[in-house]
Amino acid sequence: MSEMENQHLYTNALIDGEWLSASSGKTFAVRNPANGSHLADVADCGLNEATLAVESANRAFPAWAATPAHERTRLLRTWQELLVVHADELAALLTAEMGKPLAEARGEILYGAAYLEWFAEEAKRIYGDIVPAPANDRRIVVIKQPVGVCAAITPWNFPNAMLTRKVAAALAAGCTMVAKPAEDTPLSALALAKLALDAGIPPGVFNVVPTAHPVEVGKVLTDHPLIKKITFTGSTQTGRILLQQAASTVKKVSMELGGNAPFIVCEDADLEAAANGLMASKYRNAGQTCICSNRVFVHEKKMATFSALIQLKVAALKVAPGDVAGADIGPLINEAAITKVERLVSESLTAGAKLDHGGQRHSAGSLFYEPTILSDVKPGMSVAQEEIFGPVTALIPYSTEDEVIAMANDTPYGLAAYLYTRDIGRAWRMGEALEYGMVGINEGAISNAAAPFGGVKQSGMGREGSRYGLDDYLEIKYMLMGGLSA
Repeated sequence: MSEMENQHLYTNALIDGEWLSASSGKTFAVRNPANGSHLADVADCGLNEATLAVESANRAFPAWAATPAHERTRLLRTWQELLVVHADELAALLTAEMGKPLAEARGEILYGAAYLEWFAEEAKRIYGDIVPAPANDRRIVVIKQPVGVCAAITPWNFPNAMLTRKVAAALAAGCTMVAKPAEDTPLSALALAKLALDAGIPPGVFNVVPTAHPVEVGKVLTDHPLIKKITFTGSTQTGRILLQQAASTVKKVSMELGGNAPFIVCEDADLEAAANGLMASKYRNAGQTCICSNRVFVHEKKMATFSALIQLKVAALKVAPGDVAGADIGPLINEAAITKVERLVSESLTAGAKLDHGGQRHSAGSLFYEPTILSDVKPGMSVAQEEIFGPVTALIPYSTEDEVIAMANDTPYGLAAYLYTRDIGRAWRMGEALEYGMVGINEGAISNAAAPFGGVKQSGMGREGSRYGLDDYLEIKYMLMGGLSA
């Protein structure tokens, strides 16, 4: 029996428009990371349910692909409107299972709704081409068609927005989808699926399969011949495994993987603006975002002033459960996450970094970590090499533009980077030299539905959001029309 009261709480898989328990009868517990309280027991699906979901999506695909674009637009807009209407309840559910402050959770719901709105409109803009032919009696016609059945594997840190970003594009293109949400946060995905049904999305078009055995279900989604595309957001390590598995059936893939984002504060930067940008980038969601600042490079002449600025701002952050008024920093998602942050800080301090603020678990609860600032960090230290995924700022001094570009690019990752300067020439030079898929110039918050989201190098492939976001869900077909002479 659930200990949580929420009208959007659903605990079974959604397959072909029906709520199904696991054939094994097994469930797994979802708990609030802020206090460990039991929220719900969710169907622990396996191979059987995953296969049923794929088959359901495949049956639904022909009719959905043939649905006129304006009708797909209407249904997606109705779904978006339902998210906005129920934003407060959905945010409360998200905060309960994931831990982020309630204001951030509500922001995520509206962010997710923005993707439904954006791709609802893009559904009507899937254009083809007529290409000049080599002879007058023929025409070269290029059309775009939906890939087919898609599978989405989504993370726990943005359980609503990361799914809407994928499913909105897929459905707008005419694809159907099977989603496997993270085992820590399945409730937001199931609530989203219920609103899809309420909006009139046909049965089988969007299916959600929760599981505590992601390897088993993920293997079905990567191996099944009816799945034509895999979209994944998560760690680079897991992404490599999924790529290997998807290769056996040559599936189309898009991957949004790990990051090691540099945040560069130039000598001429507006330091107050840079400090505010860092706070927005680094401490949102307790640092548990793939694009949050990981290494903060500050010009050596400005380090003392900048460090003092952010220490004041970090000291003012309120650490508390997400449903407490004014909370800025909630819990980390689980024990493994906070243990990793402790290890990175400890190893870096042992290697010579200096602790300026924080540096230990917070009294708010066992999964809360103090907002932390480390200075005198060297590029080779653990906290600069690995993705932190916690509320820890690592300050690294630099002296020249060439030096900081080399240090910023010295990583296998290339998702997001940030740069603060008031010199327009420097902004262009450094922005183009940074080997990252996204660069925020004098901005610490870069995500929006109209912009292409994605990375380079081992941070992934493909783009989500923007007009480019449909490309991974479409195939280009060339038709040569001959015999047109009189």
